[in-house]
This record gives sequence, C-alpha cells and structure tokens, in this order.
Amino acid sequence: MKNFQMSGINGWFMDIYPQPAADFIVWILGEDGQRHKFKLAMPGAFYATGLENRLREAADFLKQQPEKITLSRQDKRDLFKKKPVSMLAVESKDAGQLTGLFRRLSQAYPALDYYNADIPPSLQCAAHFGTFPLCRCRVDVNQSDYIDWIEALDTPWQVDLPEPPVRVLYLEPDCDPRRSEPQYLWVRFDQRTLRLSLSNLRPTLISLRSILNAFDPDLILTAWGDSWMMPLMLEASEKHHIPLPWNRDPGRSIEYKKERSYFAYNQVVYRDQQIHLFGRWHIDINNATLYHDYAMDGIYELARVTSLPLQTVARVSPGSGISAMQITTALRNDILVPWHKQQAEKFKTARQLMEVDQGGLVYQPTIGLHRNVAELDFISMYPSIMVHCNISPETTPVFCGAGTSTDAEKEEPGLIPKTLAPLLEKRLAIKKRLEKLSRQDSRRQALKARASAHKWLLVTCFGYLGYKNARFGRIEAHESVTAFGREALLRAKEAAEELGYTVLHLYVDGVWVKHPEPITVENVQPLLEEITRRSGLPIALDGIYNWLAFSPSRLNSRVPVANRYFGVFEDGTIKIRGIEARRRDAPPWIAGVQHHLLGLYASTKTQEDIQEASRQAVIYLQRQLTKLRAGSIPVAELIVSCKLSRTLDQYVSPSPAAQAAAQLQNIGKTMRPGQVMRYIYLSGQPHIHAWDLPDPPDPNRIDHNEYSKLLLLENAITPVQQYSYTTGKNSSDRKGSCRRSRSAMRTESPWEVRPPSRRWRRWAGTC
Repeated sequence: MKNFQMSGINGWFMDIYPQPAADFIVWILGEDGQRHKFKLAMPGAFYATGLENRLREAADFLKQQPEKITLSRQDKRDLFKKKPVSMLAVESKDAGQLTGLFRRLSQAYPALDYYNADIPPSLQCAAHFGTFPLCRCRVDVNQSDYIDWIEALDTPWQVDLPEPPVRVLYLEPDCDPRRSEPQYLWVRFDQRTLRLSLSNLRPTLISLRSILNAFDPDLILTAWGDSWMMPLMLEASEKHHIPLPWNRDPGRSIEYKKERSYFAYNQVVYRDQQIHLFGRWHIDINNATLYHDYAMDGIYELARVTSLPLQTVARVSPGSGISAMQITTALRNDILVPWHKQQAEKFKTARQLMEVDQGGLVYQPTIGLHRNVAELDFISMYPSIMVHCNISPETTPVFCGAGTSTDAEKEEPGLIPKTLAPLLEKRLAIKKRLEKLSRQDSRRQALKARASAHKWLLVTCFGYLGYKNARFGRIEAHESVTAFGREALLRAKEAAEELGYTVLHLYVDGVWVKHPEPITVENVQPLLEEITRRSGLPIALDGIYNWLAFSPSRLNSRVPVANRYFGVFEDGTIKIRGIEARRRDAPPWIAGVQHHLLGLYASTKTQEDIQEASRQAVIYLQRQLTKLRAGSIPVAELIVSCKLSRTLDQYVSPSPAAQAAAQLQNIGKTMRPGQVMRYIYLSGQPHIHAWDLPDPPDPNRIDHNEYSKLLLLENAITPVQQYSYTTGKNSSDRKGSCRRSRSAMRTESPWEVRPPSRRWRRWAGTC
C-alpha cells in the first residue's frame, strides 16, 4: 500500500475532468468541510492495429507530434480474437495529452483499428485507483497541488456507505415554462425557502450570486434548468453585467451539449440540451433519465456502480451505465476496449435463425378471474443466466439445458459475468435488507431507490449484449441467454404441475400458478425450492393475490393479451399492467377512474361482493360521465400525452400529436421527434388544441363524446364481473411427453368468458 509522506487529505471523491491543455482536475469534498481542487497527472495509453505498412506510417506520424509519448510494439488481448494481437502502443505519463493526439492520428489514418482511445477520465481513474463518485478516499498531495496517489477507502459494492456532505441548492419556477411564463423562482437551500421575482431580473441575479457565493452548493438541482432556467439566467447575466458563479472552477466555462433525438428500444427518445458545470454538479430533474423513478438516491447509486460522473449518469440511459461498467472491468483485466465495434453477426440460414433467435417465452394466459394465485418471479433472470452459465462474447456458450454443464462454465468467468456478479449480489443484499425493515422505517425509500437503479441496469444489460453498436456485444451470446431462459421457464412449469399447481401464465421471467387450496408463504416454499433446483436460478415469491384477472383482446374476446392483467395482493396492494391506469399517455381523469374502479373490487371476497362492486362501478361511471358533460372535470385532467414519432414533414396523415406539434411550431417553438405532445380534444375545428399554447382551450368546446368514448373503451374490460370464476381446461390437464406439453402450450388457449350483463351492454351502448 502507498505510504503517505506528503500531506494527506481524507474526503469524498467528487469529480474528475481534463484541463484544456493537459492533466486532470480532481475535486474532493474534504472531511474538514472544505472543497479541494487538485491536479492529477494520470498515465494512459491507446493502441492501434492494422496493415503493417500503415502502422509504420502511423508511428512516423506520431514521432513528429509535440506530445511526449513512448511508442512500442505489444501483444494485447482483443476480446473477440482467440490469440493476442500485435499492436502499436502509444503511452504517456499524462493521459490528458493523448486526447488531442488520438484525434489527429485517427483523422490521418482512419483505416486503422483503435483501442482504449476514448475512455472517459472517470473510468480511467476508477480502473487505475479504484475510485468512483462519492467514495471516501485519501489523497496524497505534494506542494504543487498535484496528487501523487489516491487510496479508495470504500468499494461501490458496499450496502452501507457513509452519506457524503453534499450541499444542495434547489431552483424551480412557479409554473411549467412550456405552457406559460413563470413569474417567480423558488429557491431552497439549508432549510430556507426564498421566492425571487422574475419580472425584474437584476435583483434576482444579485440574490442568486449572493446565495452561490455564501452557500457554495455542490449540487444545483433544477426544474427545467437545462431548457429554460439556466439559459434565461445566463442571458440576463450577460445583459446586466452581473456574472453568476455557476462554476466552482473559475478557469472553466459552462459546457453545453446539444439536444438530440434517437431511436432506442422501439421508440423515439428525445433529450433536451444539457448544461454541465465544473466544480459543481447541475441536474435538471425534467431532463434526467428515470429521475421520477429513483430520484437522487438512485442517481447517487448509479454513479457509484458505473463510475460515471454524476451529471453524466443522471442524463444517459442505463445502457450507457452498463457499457461504462464493462469498460472499467476490461481495463482492470487488461482487456482492450475497441473504439468502434468491428464484429458483425455471423451468417445464419433462415432455419438457423428460427431455431436460435426465438426470444423470451410468452404463454397465452387463461382469461378470467382467479383466486388462490401466486406470482413467482425469477430474480434478475437474464443477468443471473449470464453469470450462472458464464455467457459473454469471448466464451463459447453451448445451450444444453438450464442448470446443466456447458463448455463455457468450465472456463474462467468472462467479462460480462465479472461485471454483473457484484451488481447482482448487491441488489440481492439490498432486497434482503428491505425484507427485514418495517414499512415505517425511514431507510426503506433510499434502499428501494437504489434497488430500482440496479433493476434498470440489469434489465438493460441483456439488450446491450445483442446491441449492434455495443463495444462488447455479440448476438450469439444474446441468443444463448434467451435459450437458457426459455428452458428455465419450462422447467418451472413442469415443477409446478407435478406439485399440483395449475399454470395460468408464463411471461419471460414470471410464473403465475393457481392451487385448489389457499396458497400461503409457507406452503409455496417447496415449489420455489424445486424450481431453483431444476433451473439453477434463484426465484422468489412476488406475492399472493386475493384475486387476479387476465383480460381478453378488445378486438377478439376469445384471444388473451399476455401483458394485460390486474389484481389485488393479500395486503391490499393493487397490481396493474397494460391498462390506462399505468400508461403515461392516458388522460389523468381516465386513469383516476380506472384506479377507483379497481379499488371498488380490491376487498371483494365472494361472488356477492363482486356483484355489489359492479353495481357501484356502473353508478360511479354514470356520475363521471355526468360530471364530464356538465363541465365539472378540470381541463388539466383531460390532457392526452403522446410522443412525436417523426418530424412533421414526414407525416402523410398527421396524428393528433402531429397536429398539436404543428400548432406549437406555428408560434415559433421547435418540435423534435421524441418530444411529448400534450393536447385536448375539442368539438369543431380545430379538433386538437395543444396544451402548451399560450391561450388556454375553451372549456365549452371540450369534446364530451370523444372523452366518453375513451372512458368507456378503456374501462370496458375493467369491471371484474365480466369474468367467471371457472377457468375451463387448465394446463395441468395436458398429458404426454415434455415435448408435446411444450408444443401444446404454444397452440392451446383455454378460456371460458361470461359476457357482460345485459344491463351493462344496454347502458354502455346508450352512453
């Protein structure tokens, strides 16, 4: 271990970024309450390979450059090649000066393959010193304020980490600036709240400057800060000649990142412009990915496990986090990180594609209302398969049934299992901790946020394994994971049926089973243990339902929908999937009506209870329609939200969202694919009114017929009285070989549906 002979400072690692010329800047939140700025000269290297004559020319080119570097030939490990590859190594004692050098080299010799060429400084530091954002560390500093060594005192895989002394400044306007002009700016810090007027910005700028200097925040948390607040204040600051110390580092100016739209996971995603600070963090909660799912606790956790800077990890997708973790693991294991992925999918015939690329297993659920139902979930199924079966781009996964031995299992753990194993262990440790804590414990919220952040990383890691641009992606490994997953789910089905359960539904990593006798936590344990024994994967009880309803398709009542169901757990918690109460595009009024209807059925236990709840549901819907026609529903509760899927000139027949975007574009607002359009249905022309227009819609023109149609369409399947308690033929009646049972599961769809009552049909038709 390093012996500290110079001045040593203990604190929390805050940030690292390059200086314009060379070296890096490191910020430490000191245990002494001070914020320390140090310099760091960190060694670095990048590598190039290609035709021998091209490499010699590149070496001659590098010798003519002003940077002090060392050139050599080294044999390095490329993950996608069986033997080490001879490469041109470009090394420097200061990794900061390699950025500009690589840029010039890649432009001069684009045909070469480059490795370790664009690694973010935070990942280089994590690989070299073991640091990560917000870790406790000790730094050895010399008299020139240069760091000689950093010793990390924490690891990112600890469940209990000390809270860093982060000072937070909150800035938020009094209204949504997309719809109307804010009049005030709310400022919260150190248990104080101020309201600053925006009508005269000069005194507001003076107040903000005073707060920034006196409070000296580490994190500036804003609402619409990237798109509205920061640009407004920067423009006003220049106009009134009142500089604001947004950056703690006076030598750096604010960094802007342009807005962009991109396609990911079958949807268009829009990211607004970003404003990054130096020496402080700035996070816009409305421009942060999944902030409303896991808040700052989740962002802190993502920064710890991915080693990405806090401002970056808050705004990028979980896939970028997984990629960063893989890069750090590769650097620590002396594995080259390709600049651009060079590998393409191997040629397959149509028959081979049909055999190997089948995706996750989805069972046709048994339509109807069911009691004595338990939901079982494989714990992080696909990541667990990658670790358990050692599936990675460089291993050779040969599918031969889940839980059995493969050639890959005999090898040393691959890059992907090494990356995911500690994350899986930490998530499992947090979930076990949550099980022991009471519901009133104040620690639950932070732990749940951290577990949610882990969930998104683990969900994404499977998709990234087959992503065409992923640095360490390989489609064959991706296909192997789904093959093991299908086998594990089938083994779970067979185990359940042998123990007397009826399998109602299978969905990728979930199993819904029913038993003639009441299911309890104790008597379902043998099933969980048997599934774990047969599949080799951990599985847990997600919950026991008082009742569960699987819905039919709206187009054909005899066809089930795999991802649309709703039910009530024993503790009264309602679980919904695939209906408008869970969708973000539904008007809040309709979502609220569905929640209320489900609440009416939450405590039902007998057929008589369901009939009474159905009667109350009809009365409630009648009242809601009466309120709609009377204009008693607030207009804001009728907003429909929908994403733009393309630019306006690409629409042949403009959708309602495109019509709303055209209205906003006519008043000078720029609309990009992936942005969410909010609009109201009106009677007459125009039929659509963009909610973010300056003038509010006329409440007297609300299209009651359109909203009545939406309400009845979305809630036509909600009342549980449509379903009988009988379920018809069940999966346990299917006899024969394992192969025959699995084939039947794909083709048979047992159901017995009782249609809505005559009163319901008559009333719904007249409304």
